[in-house]
Amino acid sequence: MSSESNVKLTIALSNPDLDADEQERETRNLLREIKDLDVESAELVAVTETPLGSKAFGAFLLGVLQAEVSVANCKKLLGFLGDRLGSKAIELEVEANGKKLKVKASSREELTAALEAAQKFVAVG
Repeated sequence: MSSESNVKLTIALSNPDLDADEQERETRNLLREIKDLDVESAELVAVTETPLGSKAFGAFLLGVLQAEVSVANCKKLLGFLGDRLGSKAIELEVEANGKKLKVKASSREELTAALEAAQKFVAVG
């Protein structure tokens, strides 16, 4: 399968109530759960260039992970994120067919709308 037919997702978790260790633990738990799904790859995002306002933990961006998934399995991963993250604040960047969509959500309703927008974005590609 060529990587052009895959969808890349960058997921940034944001929970101001957690300290850096707790945030890292939550991110690693989510990463482990995503790896159990049918994804091409999933990993923490290495610090190469720290965006303004982000925090680095070790050699990785705190609370940020990436996954690459086939178009066929993208809906399943987005559904999992909706179930797993519920009302947590997240930023989701979806890259498919050379185009990017970036959405933010801080409630269950916003997350549902963001995931629907991401699914439509991938389907149109």
